[in-house]
Amino acid sequence: MSHPMSGTAVGSGTVLFGFEDGVGTVTLNRPERRNAISWQLVEDLLAAIERARSERALRVLVVTGAGDDFCVGADMARVASDSVHDQETRTLRGRSVADDLERLTRASTIVEALVSFPMPTIAAINGACAGAGLAFALAADIRLAAESAAFNSAFVSAAVSGDFGSAWLLARAVGDARARALLLDPAKFTAAEASEWGLVTETAADLPARLGELSGKLAAQAPKAMLYAKRNLADAGLATLPDYLRREVPRMVDCARSDDARQAARAFLEKRKPVFTGE
Repeated sequence: MSHPMSGTAVGSGTVLFGFEDGVGTVTLNRPERRNAISWQLVEDLLAAIERARSERALRVLVVTGAGDDFCVGADMARVASDSVHDQETRTLRGRSVADDLERLTRASTIVEALVSFPMPTIAAINGACAGAGLAFALAADIRLAAESAAFNSAFVSAAVSGDFGSAWLLARAVGDARARALLLDPAKFTAAEASEWGLVTETAADLPARLGELSGKLAAQAPKAMLYAKRNLADAGLATLPDYLRREVPRMVDCARSDDARQAARAFLEKRKPVFTGE
């Protein structure tokens, strides 16, 4: 798979996209600002996710950060500035209230795009993960964190209420009581604590190695099974049980009648790894 920091520039270059062996890697690429969010990064990230969605052979999407951090959220240097340039290039406190509303509404579609991404997604959290960066991580299916990663909801410390679906995502990850504590009393917490609370799926001493192993494993699974499993998970959070079952059954039947399902059964009997084609 592609190294997490590799890839070609998307748009203005604040995001990179790489694709290899079924694994797409989206890398936030403002390491000099700890991958803090700018308006250019918002547009580039949306373009990178759309590009990943258009890759027919993509089986897994990884989101990570260049340099030492995942994403620290807002670029506080720009937030504090009153310069015309910064008004043009930041997501909030721009030219007008109407402009802020329009920009943040568009920016918020990042989490929608990640949550609804058709194939499995992994957030590879390689350092500081705060504010909107935490929301980006929470929007992924699997959150894999370096043991040295550090987290903070950060919003109220910056005198703001929160964006990018942070409360919605956090409550679903750690439960209502823990989410309230983390959002209303924003203190830093460690990767070990995040793992204990269910905010991250797994911690790793060697993040690139574990990421390569996990993404390769997921990329080797039957793509239709993965696609339908994600749809099942989405429906499980919203539908009543009868409605959910009506959606689950035809997906299972479709998978069971596929060539990949027959391949999986033969491989099991022959004690070998299956090779899936998506058929």
